[in-house]
Amino acid sequence: MRSDRMKSGLEKAPHRSLFKAMGYTDTELSRPLIGVVNSANEIIPGHIHLNNIARAAKDGVRMAGGTPIEFSTIGVCDGIAMNHEGMKYSLASRELIADSIEIMARAHPFDGLVLVTNCDKIVPGMLMAALRLNIPAVVISGGPMLAGRYNGQDIDLITVFEGVGKVKAGLISEQELQSIEDTACPGCGSCSGMFTANSINCLTEAMGLGLPGNGTIPAVHAARIRLAKSAGMQVMELVNRGICPRDIATSDAFHNALAVDMALGCSTNTILHVPAIAHEAGIDLNLNLINEISTKVPNLCHLSPAGPHHVQDLNEAGGIPAIMAELSKNNLIELNCLTVTGKTVKENIVQAEIKDDSVIRRLDNPYHPEGGIAILRGNLATDGAVVKQSAVAPEMLQSQGKARVFDSEEEAVEAILGKRIKAGDVIVIRYEGPKGGPGMREMLTPTSAIAGMGLDKDVALITDGRFSGGTRGAALGHVSPEAAEGGLIALVEEGDIIEIDIPAKSITLKVDEETLDKRRKLWTSPPPKIKEGYAYRYAQMVTSASTGAIFKEGGK
Repeated sequence: MRSDRMKSGLEKAPHRSLFKAMGYTDTELSRPLIGVVNSANEIIPGHIHLNNIARAAKDGVRMAGGTPIEFSTIGVCDGIAMNHEGMKYSLASRELIADSIEIMARAHPFDGLVLVTNCDKIVPGMLMAALRLNIPAVVISGGPMLAGRYNGQDIDLITVFEGVGKVKAGLISEQELQSIEDTACPGCGSCSGMFTANSINCLTEAMGLGLPGNGTIPAVHAARIRLAKSAGMQVMELVNRGICPRDIATSDAFHNALAVDMALGCSTNTILHVPAIAHEAGIDLNLNLINEISTKVPNLCHLSPAGPHHVQDLNEAGGIPAIMAELSKNNLIELNCLTVTGKTVKENIVQAEIKDDSVIRRLDNPYHPEGGIAILRGNLATDGAVVKQSAVAPEMLQSQGKARVFDSEEEAVEAILGKRIKAGDVIVIRYEGPKGGPGMREMLTPTSAIAGMGLDKDVALITDGRFSGGTRGAALGHVSPEAAEGGLIALVEEGDIIEIDIPAKSITLKVDEETLDKRRKLWTSPPPKIKEGYAYRYAQMVTSASTGAIFKEGGK
């Protein structure tokens, strides 16, 4: 056993003595030692209940003959960190999470890991660590939050964000917003739409590193506790069989994840995280592959923010196994991939079926013939930009407008809520990329304000930052190269014409080269916005959004 390095033999008597100081018995030390990574805290609603999930996972490990050993890691709540300096630290936390788990699992050589997680950066951080360490591992999420109810309608966190814009537009009262605020998030779990956390939890299941149900069983259901116990038991089978994450997360498995991504209409943040996770497995996923898969895989689901359904509805409709079974009918899923069940995808989905085709449409009746996400290129984004095309109004799929340029999110929000943005404008928010932000802040506040004020069918937003999975409308993020690296977005001026053609996968700044050359000669790289601490170091090490905002080689 790997753990023998710290517990077996005469020379390890001092080590065993330290274990015994914590109450471990010789019997417990004779068994495989399983690290249980618990990201519970009291600042994230998706993590407030994770001690219960971790306890269940530890019970499963014990039932299957192992000894669980719990340790923790950090987590940022994206919703609470939104629209202030805190969001600069959210994406950056992903690397710290991966590194901290690596440190714990190399300093203390566990035989396997159960990774207890749930929300935006914590899930990909844990997946990155699992693939980097490559010891038997199972991911178990805390599950999605239930949707809230207001005036007989399902609502969620995005309803609150968009409600701010509605108040500013005079569409609802502050008292109505207060009622929405009080009911939108009814309890624990990752926010209830197909936002980033639920997107990554579903893709974890699709790529085989989480058990069936990992992405969709609600946080408050007893089935979630049972699944956590199963995860603890299952890691013991993986240890016994020597099955490691890289045996599961192969190139074909990542293709499966991206196919499910397109069918679901997941968050654009998956295009940051999936390549970064693949990188840890030694697999290169470039942005061209996204469009290649998107053109083949139809969009079968319209979960919030694209439509009225929530993850609890997806779970009742058959969940990820039902989606994979439907996609497999057109050979869009690789069925022979191994999963943490110890079985193949084909074996896992053999009895899966769509139970509600209003939630999961069938292949012959998709919402859109292409997948939920598209990569756009053009002179304004030579290395690519990302859009959640399944959440774009039809009238905004092709548009042209005058640039309204802002060098920070705060400036743009002030202009939007101050009613200085008009129909036909193209908002440009720059110097918010991985390096320039630093940390590539999510732009849920401005996009929600646009939607809440009724402008999402008239106004586009372009940024080198990124978007929440809750964003809808013609919102194009991850523009690369970013402004801080001298990308063309840094040279856009007020009133320039920008053309967006999502079906043609293009984004163009309609300014002649001679003018751009003059602007280039005058441009200088701005000073860093944060000059000390982790965010400063992060800005020096991080790469482009087009490569998943991973660290430069040697910078891990």
